[in-house]
Amino acid sequence: MSQPGCDLGVIGLGVMGRNFVLNLADHGFAVAVYNRTAQKTRKFLDQEVGPRDIRAGYSLQEFAGLLKKPRAIIMLVAAGQPVDAVIREVMPFLEAGDLLIDSGNSHFTDTNRRAKQVGGKGLLYMGMGISGGQAGARHGPSLMPGGSKAGYERIRPMLEAVAAKVDGAPCVAYLGPGSAGDYVKMVHNGIEYGFMELIAETYDLLKRGLGLTPGEIKDIYQGWNRSELNSFLVGITAAILGRQDEGRGQPLVEVILDQAKQKGTGRWTSWDAMDLQVGTPTIDVAVMMRDLSGCKAERLAASQVLQGPRLVFGGDRERFLAKLKNALYAGMIVTYAQGLALLRKASEAYGYGLDLETVARLWRGGCIIRAALLEDIRAAFRNRPDLANLLLDPHLGQEFMARQTDLRDVVGAAAELGLPAPALMVSLAYFDAYRSARLPANLIQAQRDFFGAHTYERVDAPGAFHTTWTED
Repeated sequence: MSQPGCDLGVIGLGVMGRNFVLNLADHGFAVAVYNRTAQKTRKFLDQEVGPRDIRAGYSLQEFAGLLKKPRAIIMLVAAGQPVDAVIREVMPFLEAGDLLIDSGNSHFTDTNRRAKQVGGKGLLYMGMGISGGQAGARHGPSLMPGGSKAGYERIRPMLEAVAAKVDGAPCVAYLGPGSAGDYVKMVHNGIEYGFMELIAETYDLLKRGLGLTPGEIKDIYQGWNRSELNSFLVGITAAILGRQDEGRGQPLVEVILDQAKQKGTGRWTSWDAMDLQVGTPTIDVAVMMRDLSGCKAERLAASQVLQGPRLVFGGDRERFLAKLKNALYAGMIVTYAQGLALLRKASEAYGYGLDLETVARLWRGGCIIRAALLEDIRAAFRNRPDLANLLLDPHLGQEFMARQTDLRDVVGAAAELGLPAPALMVSLAYFDAYRSARLPANLIQAQRDFFGAHTYERVDAPGAFHTTWTED
């Protein structure tokens, strides 16, 4: 007798694909797999699958034939053209009612386009962000699905089974129609960029500013991770600083080149924030610093001719450490605030209908930006679903204000030492701009009218006005 069809199909056996397949199979689901390179498929079956119910198709037709109908297929291939290629090649073997799910970090506009494309053939389409890296995919990721609600309900039991759990609740929920899932994942990654830059700046202040060793800095982050700063990224920072390079017998972080790469999701977040006119400066500057880190040869040349202040810290070290901890926490609050404000605006602009408390719940486990702070963020949106900005939440606003003096002192110390700390600096500037009843934009409006006759608005009368600023 032939075996019954598989519950789910996965296309793509890279690091994320392999681990997600094993996660599904360990939860009792039969999984069909396909990879463009047959050798990779055979190696996976020979070395990792064992007794699990994982079956391989060596052509897309064979792969489609392994699945129960209506079929459900997750694509875990690189964003961009590879996703379009998979859709084009698998479509001839699918039928109306089958479900395609893209989990490759696609740009949200591509998801909208593909949903229309396959919908015209009677297929269901979803974009589902997966966060947590290979460990998350294997043991429990945060899943951010959007698109076809009927498709989600069909596979919901599988997703809830494999997702990370916090207090017994799975870190997955339907987020909204269209590209809602991919958009939430994009903003998640933008917040991730911001956090990583903030932590890197505190590391630089500890290393070059205070002259501490990687081992000493590791101990500091370990202590911070046992406090309100508890988070995945602070925790792995401590682990990184404790790792030795076997070849050189010194901290591994010391021999890693200071050029940070990126795949584009942070940049996409900044682009769309600008299109929607939402300020996300901490995320923007994190993208900029990765770009600047890539100019290694220029920076080396500039270091020989451009001089700043001498790196001499003359203050109380323990007091500064306490201030730096508070500054990092304040920066994290602001970065979450910027990302969630963008999600609120995007939800209105694109018709996602996002529930931001649900978003915060999904981010509590499995994902890269999971942090203890998310419990307070959940509470903020539970109390006020229409909250415009986290800084307006009574609790989180007070938490930031209680630390603003320390953030100001850290920013000042960085400037005096000549150490770049732009994410900390713009986090403070964002707070100061957001709380300002009046900004100097009136002068900018006048300048625009002066050189381009763009008009301006007045505080004492409605309408658009123009002034002839010179007699020439």
